[in-house]
Amino acid sequence: MNGGNMDSRIIGGVMPVLEITLNPGDKLNAEAGQLSWMTESIRLHTSTKGASTSLLGAVRRAAGGGGLFMTEYSAHHAPGRVAFAAKLPGHIVPLALDRDGEYLVHRHGFLCATEDVRLALSFQRRLGAGIFGGAGFTLQRLSGTGHAWVELSGEVIPYTLAPGETLRVHPGHIGLFDASVDFDITVIKGIRNILFGGDGLFLAQLTGPGRVWLQSMTISNLAHALTPYLPSGG
Repeated sequence: MNGGNMDSRIIGGVMPVLEITLNPGDKLNAEAGQLSWMTESIRLHTSTKGASTSLLGAVRRAAGGGGLFMTEYSAHHAPGRVAFAAKLPGHIVPLALDRDGEYLVHRHGFLCATEDVRLALSFQRRLGAGIFGGAGFTLQRLSGTGHAWVELSGEVIPYTLAPGETLRVHPGHIGLFDASVDFDITVIKGIRNILFGGDGLFLAQLTGPGRVWLQSMTISNLAHALTPYLPSGG
């Protein structure tokens, strides 16, 4: 990708790393704590604003499971490189945004974005702590103009939905989708399905037109698989 004079590359496969070259004048925003490494010409500035338009927007984003603080990266006097590693096995997806194109992203998906891209809380619903955790189910909206990078877990499965075409998905498998896609939460029908199906109570309903990127690995499934190998308390 080349956004103006800003070059990027995604290194590796199972645990990818995004490395971006910044020239003087380039700026990049990421949630605080995302940095993996950088060269000496890169400068950092951490604040509550970052990719949000206001302090209130940052607070709302944090309440939805995102970070309250954002770090701005810029190059001083000479080009420099900054890198962000994926937190889980999966893929890093590059996105190009313009004024007519916005994306909704799962709450842990945002990796970084150029300075004119905005990140805001778009959807939040508490569906039960036992199903989705204390923060409920949350989506963040990417808007503005520029480039953004999103982290998805496991394999990425893309779909292009025709107008009126519907896909029903376990919420944990939602990675991102075009803002043109209509989104809703529906309850699984049938008392036996609810009690014995083992698939939870709710499904996300995505209706086209637009593109959808699903992720094959959910955080809850990963945590469940690791539980037998974790030391017990006491």
